[in-house]
Amino acid sequence: MDATPGLFTADDGQPRCFWCQASAAYRHYHDHEWGFPVSDDRRLFEKLCLEGFQAGLSWLTILNKRESFRAGFAGFDIERVARFGEADVARLLADAGIVRHRGKIESTLNNARRALALRDEAGSLAAYFWRFEPAPAARPKRLTLAALQALGSSPESTALSKDLKKRGWSFVGPTTVYAFMQAMGLVNDHIEGCPTRQQALQARAALTPPT
Repeated sequence: MDATPGLFTADDGQPRCFWCQASAAYRHYHDHEWGFPVSDDRRLFEKLCLEGFQAGLSWLTILNKRESFRAGFAGFDIERVARFGEADVARLLADAGIVRHRGKIESTLNNARRALALRDEAGSLAAYFWRFEPAPAARPKRLTLAALQALGSSPESTALSKDLKKRGWSFVGPTTVYAFMQAMGLVNDHIEGCPTRQQALQARAALTPPT
């Protein structure tokens, strides 16, 4: 039995956060993406869209379909997705490789258009999103399993959600937005004792958030 609650030891002997046990692909995502800071607009847009598709599903379901989502949505190129129309909606609804939910597909097109406006205003999506990074004092002193389980949302994710909705974005509730912040490194929710936590902290220290 693993000594630290919330961690498990994989076949390679490395402890990891409990949620990535299901597959090697999930562990790779945990080790190399989740919690590492992102300042690339396309990746930020993609992740927020995919978090919207995840609503009511598991992230592993979305991760397993991610390449199909990327193919269907032009690599989440914001300008291209913003130009999608009804023919693209019909095409995507017929694509068995993605989650075929009309509301979520149409939301992605809408959010691409909203993203263009936001980028014009803020300079980049990254500059906008990183304004909502919580201050260190607002975070748990130690990220234990119990602390993580209490973090379904946060004041910052609630504020970001409200601001996005005010700007016309959809499928961006506080829980969805908090999951986005976890994945994109605005918060580091790797449990204490997970070696990837320190790697993500080092990556954050090396990043100068865009302004």
